[in-house]
Amino acid sequence: MVSLRPPEQIMRLDRMGASHQTRLSFTRALVRRMSKESWRFERLRFDLDPNGHGTSVFAIHAPNRTYSLIAFTHVLDPDQRTDRVIAEAWDATFNLFDGVPSDADLTRLAHNTPKQEVGRFSPTELVLARANKSVRAFEHVVECLADGRQPDIDFLARVGYLMRTTAVYGSGKFGCADRGRIAERPETRGPFQVEMLTVYLIRWFTMELVEYVAQARGGGQAVKLDPAIKRFLGVGNATGLGMAPFLAKHPILINNWVLARETALARVRSLDLASKEQLSKLLKLIRRVQCHLDEWEVDDEIQQARTSTLRDEMKDFERLLSDGELSSGERPWDVLYLYAETNYSLEGQELVASILMEPHAELIDELAESMCSDRSACLEPSMSIAELQTLIAKRYDWGLMRNYNDPDEQRYFWYYSQDKLEPRFSDRFTEPGDEYEMPLAFGRDIAALDRELAKEEPSSSVARFLLTHPEFRHVVRRVQTTAYFPYSEIHDSLISSDVRPIDLLRFKLAFFGASKFDPKSDLWTRITMFQGAPMPDDLGGPGSDNWFFPVKPEMMR
Repeated sequence: MVSLRPPEQIMRLDRMGASHQTRLSFTRALVRRMSKESWRFERLRFDLDPNGHGTSVFAIHAPNRTYSLIAFTHVLDPDQRTDRVIAEAWDATFNLFDGVPSDADLTRLAHNTPKQEVGRFSPTELVLARANKSVRAFEHVVECLADGRQPDIDFLARVGYLMRTTAVYGSGKFGCADRGRIAERPETRGPFQVEMLTVYLIRWFTMELVEYVAQARGGGQAVKLDPAIKRFLGVGNATGLGMAPFLAKHPILINNWVLARETALARVRSLDLASKEQLSKLLKLIRRVQCHLDEWEVDDEIQQARTSTLRDEMKDFERLLSDGELSSGERPWDVLYLYAETNYSLEGQELVASILMEPHAELIDELAESMCSDRSACLEPSMSIAELQTLIAKRYDWGLMRNYNDPDEQRYFWYYSQDKLEPRFSDRFTEPGDEYEMPLAFGRDIAALDRELAKEEPSSSVARFLLTHPEFRHVVRRVQTTAYFPYSEIHDSLISSDVRPIDLLRFKLAFFGASKFDPKSDLWTRITMFQGAPMPDDLGGPGSDNWFFPVKPEMMR
């Protein structure tokens, strides 16, 4: 089998910031499960005024359980509309409820959910979320449908969604259910499955909402949104620094995500043959990807340049596939990948890796089951100082080689804001607060640990060392925890002057299944999720799993 790509190549911020969704992304895994198990969808409540404000409950029936999206839609003053975490009001607020809510539950949540972080929640609430309309896109669709016609698909393609979430909170935040409550359920065992289910249901709710408002406005002449347009539209998301520290704080889980992806790629690259039919399907997919890239429009100059390069690279990749010689060669999939690695940008290499996985469902989809983790960090006090030094030398050379006396190597620090308890990123030398720094500078801290260990007797124990140096307890635990998980550590500094937090965001969002990355700065981005995914009444039908890099419906051009 072809070797897995090494962590020193993969776990670098510049490559992580060039990630793309794959077959193993969490949205893809969820849709496959819903299709395979024939989940049933039901609208239980839709109590709205003519402008679409009110309370709704949309249920999804899995084989053994029911989950309900509870949606509260509100009048929002234009002056209060913002995607920033400091917002205090939104167009819509949501809970994913464990089961079917009673009237008492709805009364309680109607009082708390619109308050978001300030509200009070119980373990029956699995997720807390909020969203804002893309006002121009939503109003355009309402106006067209009310007038008896379909919306302008070219206009909608520039946005890609009618509503975007600004936060989707799970895993015990603000009193919602802890991860342990659902960790052993088959449908929620995978990473972020309840959060992705919430977003999928928000998408369904949004389509119902826009048609309802159009019907209320247009009466008898109003029409439904074309199914092809519904499928094309996803859910937007505005994501900032909130998710960045997660990658550093959950090393075993991140290892499992990356290990599954790298194993999938290695399996494909190891195949000895490629049939002409497989290569024909791949060529068709490349052409769809090219159309998708043409529709990927952003204002960010860095991403503009990268996307332009991607377009040229995919034209070249199409030429490579079209020459007809690969089917007779040895390990043709490996030839394709190695060509990309030699000739393309990091973003082009990662896109080719994603594309090569796409035609091989039977080979890699089962790896999605390995992407969760129940293990936590551990401390081994009986380990000798010499053993610990060996682990550091083996795993952390990338951190030891930096000069932390250089101010640029410690330029930034991470901390939690007092008002929203959200991660923040500040300049250590110009802004106050570094006494509240989160322990995310693992390279610097492990280098300091290594210097102290050099003063100790090699045969002495970690326990004895920590009795006199308790400040290194979290660092020792980190080294011991990550020692046997090759992809658990980011091989870059998160505090140096050249760090771009958006690389962390994109890496995580690609595993979620995001597309159309639209950076607004180095600190936050907009994305689209579930674009092209089947709607509830399409699940299990033809093409249910064929929505990688979707494009505008041909019928609407």
